[in-house]
Order: sequence, then C-alpha cells, then structure tokens
Amino acid sequence: MSTSLISASWIDEDLADVAHLLQDFFVKEVAPREEKFRAQGFPDRDLYERAGELGLSGMSIPEEYGGGGGNFANLALLLQEQTAAGAGSLGFAVSEGIVAHYLLAYATQEQKMRWLPKLCSGEWVGSIAMTEPGTGSDLQAITTRARRDGDHYVVNGSKIFISNGQLCDLVVIAVKTDSAEGAKGISLLVAEVGDGTPGFTRGRNLDKIGLKGQDTSELFFEDLRIPAENVLGGTEGQGFYQLMNQLPQERLITAILAQSISEAAVTAALEYTKSREAFGKPLFELQNTRFELAECATITRVNRVFLDDCIVKHVNGELDTATASMAKYWITDRTGEVVDRCQQLFGGYGYCLEYPIAGMYADNRVLRVLAGANEVMKELIARSL
Repeated sequence: MSTSLISASWIDEDLADVAHLLQDFFVKEVAPREEKFRAQGFPDRDLYERAGELGLSGMSIPEEYGGGGGNFANLALLLQEQTAAGAGSLGFAVSEGIVAHYLLAYATQEQKMRWLPKLCSGEWVGSIAMTEPGTGSDLQAITTRARRDGDHYVVNGSKIFISNGQLCDLVVIAVKTDSAEGAKGISLLVAEVGDGTPGFTRGRNLDKIGLKGQDTSELFFEDLRIPAENVLGGTEGQGFYQLMNQLPQERLITAILAQSISEAAVTAALEYTKSREAFGKPLFELQNTRFELAECATITRVNRVFLDDCIVKHVNGELDTATASMAKYWITDRTGEVVDRCQQLFGGYGYCLEYPIAGMYADNRVLRVLAGANEVMKELIARSL
C-alpha cells in the first residue's frame, strides 16, 4: 500500500487516482534504474520527459503554462509517491517544487510563457543557485556579483550544493546587483544554460554520503552574460523578498520528504521483523521489537497529522513562516530518530545497501540541513513567539 495514503486527509478521490499513476511510474519505470543512477551520480534525462508525457510533471502549474492545472497538493503527492517507491534521484522537488513556483509567483507573463512550458514538459530541468562556499543560511552575505553592461548582466562568482546542477537547463541565480544595498541589493537572474554556454561551468558532482543518484554540484560563473530581461519579475532588488517568501514552501517540501521516509522506514521494519526469525520465532514477537515499532509508528502518525494540516493550510494560502519552520525542524529531527531505530531492528543487514533501510539512513540525514539548518528554524520560530 502507498504510504502517502495513510491518514492523508487532503487526498481526495481525484488525487487518489493520480496516486496510482504515480506509483506505476516510480515503481515500474524509475526505481529499477536507481542503482544505475547511484553509480553514475545523476538520473537519466529521459525520465523527466517521460513524466511530462504522462502528465505527471508540472501538475501544480496552471494549464496555460503547460502544467496540469492542480495545486500544491498534486506536488506533495508526487514527492510522497516518489519517496515511497525508493526513487528519489529525479529532482522534481527542486525543478517543479521550487524553480517552477518561483517563476509562477514572480515572473512576468512573457517570462512564464517562455520558461514554464519547457519545465512542465520535462524538456528542461530547473535548478536554483543560492548557497555559496562561504555562505549558507545567511543569504544577505552572498558574494556572487552581477554587473549591468548594456542589455546584459555580467555574472561572476560560484555556488555550491546545487541540486540538479549537472543536468539543469535553466538556473535561477541569487546575485548582488548592488553591493551597497544589503538585502535590497539582491536580485534573482534566470539563466538558460548548457554545457557550451560561455562563462558557465559545471563543477564537481559532489560525493555525498546519501542521495547518491541525485546530482548536487558546484557551479561557476566567469563573465556569464545574462539578458537584462531575465531579471525575475523584471525589476532589480527584489531577490531577497522573493527568496524569503518562497522558503516556507521549500521547508514544507523538506518536511514532506522526511515524513515519507519515516513512513517507508516503519513499513520496511514491519515487513522485515515479521519475516525474520530469532530464538525460534519472528522478531516481531519479541517485546522490545513490538515496543520499538509501536513508538516509531506513533511518532510517524502524529507527524503525519501535523504535516497534513500544514499542507491544507498551504493549499489555502494560510501557512505562515513559523509553522513551516516548525514542520521542517520537527519532522526532519523525528525522521532521523525513527529511521535509526527501525534500522537497528535489521541488525547487520540494516548496514547493507541491498536493504532499502540503509539508503534511508544515509538519505534522510541532509534533511536537517536542507532549506536552512534546523538551528536556523528554531531561531525563526523563536522570533514569532
């Protein structure tokens, strides 16, 4: 059974039908290739296009821009089914969940018509470049510069930890267009890029402890020329405002990924302990095993109720920054606990990658750092009190 359908109050009959399409795609077409993706360090591009053909890419984007006409609930369902299937290499969380929604929220009509259809069809993969080698959660401290030169901006600098960096065709770059203005001097420039784009270089595909099949890269800009018309929204100096207003969705996405891993871990541990025998009976018959799983199942169910409430609020435009930060910090922290306890029940097999629980253990760790470290989340929550 799909873990995303467990107590998900926002999944109506139409979304339940979509869930079955997503399961078929991720289980039958993507998951069997995950070993290949882990070996090469990135997924195959054709699967983005295949998702577009099936109408599964861009479901949360309006039809006039090539999307499916749904809302955030469609995207949440996609991410849950992707995680439940163990098919996490495809970067939909960034390409659609972040990049496409930045464009939808802030781009001019001409920009939307130019970029969104190619993202929704899977022809293009999107990426967003915020983090720098010396700058993490403090976005005001970025050093990548964009100098106006006639009808172009000339960009110099570097970014790191960029999801979809090896495959991206369109990248939203956070730059300083006015170094004297602090936050008001930050702008978002949208670059259409390829391996032969002058001034644009894809650096290392970073060797991570988890998410081995998901490309995460360094990006370098050396006199990269971006048309001035590619300022997101058409006006300089709006970048920090745009980033801050979209971060709650990014943090909710992170919580969704974490919750899906928790549910998958409990399901995997239940299946394993009911089939594995020790001392002449299934592991599940031992009191310690039963108590551990009872606690993990309870934590996971409680978190699901909180997450469902956040998703409903976000669909209705009511999710505030503090609550999104709470969901991101709390659910990712608890996921680390649940996965660790479930992995322990596998014994030595839990340390072997042939068992999905080992991959969950490595993959979930970054979620406490992604979209702003959990320590930053606590500070944001405290400011709202």
